Amino acid sequence: MAEVCDAATADKLKARATYVGALVNIIQTAIKIGFGILGQSAALIADGIHSLSDLLSDLLVIIAIKLGSREADHEHPYGHRRFETIATVILGIGLIAVAGAIVWHVLERIAAPETLLVPDATTLGVAAISILINEWLYHYTRRIAKKTRSKLLLANAWHQRSDALSSVVVLVGIAAVLLGYPFADAIAAVLVALMVAKIGLNLVFESIKELVDTSLPPELVAEIRAAIHCVDGVEGIHLLRTRQMGEDAYIDAHIVVDPRITVSEGHMIGDAVRDDLVRRFDDVMDVLVHVDPEDDQGVQDQSRPLLRSDVQKMLEHYLADVKPSIEDFRIHYLDGKIEVEVILPFAVCEQPQKLEQIKKQCALMSADVKKIDRVFIFFKT
Repeated sequence: MAEVCDAATADKLKARATYVGALVNIIQTAIKIGFGILGQSAALIADGIHSLSDLLSDLLVIIAIKLGSREADHEHPYGHRRFETIATVILGIGLIAVAGAIVWHVLERIAAPETLLVPDATTLGVAAISILINEWLYHYTRRIAKKTRSKLLLANAWHQRSDALSSVVVLVGIAAVLLGYPFADAIAAVLVALMVAKIGLNLVFESIKELVDTSLPPELVAEIRAAIHCVDGVEGIHLLRTRQMGEDAYIDAHIVVDPRITVSEGHMIGDAVRDDLVRRFDDVMDVLVHVDPEDDQGVQDQSRPLLRSDVQKMLEHYLADVKPSIEDFRIHYLDGKIEVEVILPFAVCEQPQKLEQIKKQCALMSADVKKIDRVFIFFKT
């Protein structure tokens, strides 16, 4: 089980990781673009723009964390975690736009070879240092993302890892130009842009899946289903729905229990299912459990069911002679029909004729009313 922390601590850790990343990216952006211009390297300039996009993403993450950490309110009863998801979509679109601008600019230079930049050796050192810094920043951010279960922070960590990888491409491209391959720097810039675009597309698609309430991964759903089956009193599951909101997962489960147990016992089993899932799975924030006496999935009976007041009127009609003696009655809704349990005083057992008449009237009620399957008689001592 992954190490997790409370919401307040998690928000502080996420903010700290993002501020550290922002500071590093400010420095990197200035150095890369500055040395890229001075050292005549299109790839290093593109890498600097990549770092600038990292900085913008850091600012976006800071805003999203502030908004997403707000408590649930009347208008947002499920909280504000989707702000982080929306921010991730914006971040992904921004990366795609940056990548497109880089490719367009480089292709213009390739079309006019005389405008190609020729980098000098100093840009090699800048690219090498950038690789080391971004790799450290990736591991630092990823560790906190795992601890706080933040998908947005994890996405930002991979964004930083892409910066390290792009710097490797820049290093190779600059070295190739210095070895006599003039187009290598421009090709490296295009490769960096394509890497940035791929990351952007991944962020957008993953976030859109979350916004449209895509289910949790199949293997995780299978684990959740198995965990529910293990709870004492659960006889089956006929509906299980899951969705993601930020780093939190929400579950709707329809469980089947013994139809003869009391309402309070069924409620207790539902609470046990919810508590067990929240305890077992770190991402699960809340579970809505619907308790069913049978698997009614696919049942399409649209007719109005017999309610307790309806049954009471029928009993008062068919058992009018013993109406004052009826202490209580219970109803079981099973297989589209109902079973009625009539509870009478034990003294009725000592009146054979009266008891026989009650049995006949109960049988008549069952025969007359199609929705009543059977009527049972119980005696209270």
